[in-house]
Amino acid sequence: MVGSNVLLIPANPIVGHPPHYLHELPLEDEERLEKLFKSLDLDGNGKIDIHDLSIALKEFGVHQKYAEKFLERSDQNKSGDISLAEFIHYVREHEKNLRLGFSHIDKNRDGKIDLEELIRAFKELGVEIERHEAKNLLQRMDQDGSLEISFNEWRDFLLYAPSTDIHELIIYWRHSTYLDIGEDLNVPDDFTQKEMLTGMWWRHLVAGGVAGAVSRTCTAPLDRAKVYLQVHGTRKTCIRTCIKNMVLEGGPWSLWRGNGINVLKIAPESALKFMAYEQAKKFIRNNSSNKDLTILQRFIAGSVAGGFSQTVIYPLEVLKTRLALRKTGDYK
Repeated sequence: MVGSNVLLIPANPIVGHPPHYLHELPLEDEERLEKLFKSLDLDGNGKIDIHDLSIALKEFGVHQKYAEKFLERSDQNKSGDISLAEFIHYVREHEKNLRLGFSHIDKNRDGKIDLEELIRAFKELGVEIERHEAKNLLQRMDQDGSLEISFNEWRDFLLYAPSTDIHELIIYWRHSTYLDIGEDLNVPDDFTQKEMLTGMWWRHLVAGGVAGAVSRTCTAPLDRAKVYLQVHGTRKTCIRTCIKNMVLEGGPWSLWRGNGINVLKIAPESALKFMAYEQAKKFIRNNSSNKDLTILQRFIAGSVAGGFSQTVIYPLEVLKTRLALRKTGDYK
């Protein structure tokens, strides 16, 4: 999402009952916000909860984590849901900050952001961007095909942004087309040629690898219990009994059997997936008149990359499973 590098939504909004703005809103804004609220209130009970948000925003292509942040920031009385008054209060404040961010980029003050202004905004933040990528980003926000962004288009696209800080908004804008196609099968981020040369891609891989190693290590006991129950599913047992038996058989550390291989395969799996994804994108571009990939084309490229990486590292997956199922003294 894009805002200004000095513009931030307050981290801790005042808790309590927000003012109800309906009596002072222009009729057009009142109708727009009420219509938007009703589109998010799926069960029609007059409140928006995380279930409503997750389903509704998924239709707009907004990731689950942004739904959670939207609820956290707009739920001022911490009730776990959003009333109409809270919704209007948050959206109005958010739109004020988005207006300032829009004005920051709109250098010629014509009420629209064009391609040159967009590229200049990226460069001011030290973010290198190819012209074709900037055009692609502009088209994602441009609703009327004018190749210019009006404030209404800017506001609608960035409404669910977790911040109005311009740098965070740009990062969100560039990487908001996230696709999850299953366990350990995420479509990688797109990087520009400049980012490839400066090494941003490998820093993303390293950061993702470290995060993956920590998360897999923390959940290793449950992962081993899952594998055990899949193999011995016919026996009358539960997760608690399964974990208890594993501890009695090999001690507490036995809960982490196979985790070393599970962590070790992160690096080759991520590298292979990234390499295959880039090659798949290159192949699709060479056989398409449009150089900017569609969501479907990215999905296909990600599927190919995930299938290729999983096939290559499958021996490590088998080894992990065998180690997870072994008993103390096996494979010495």
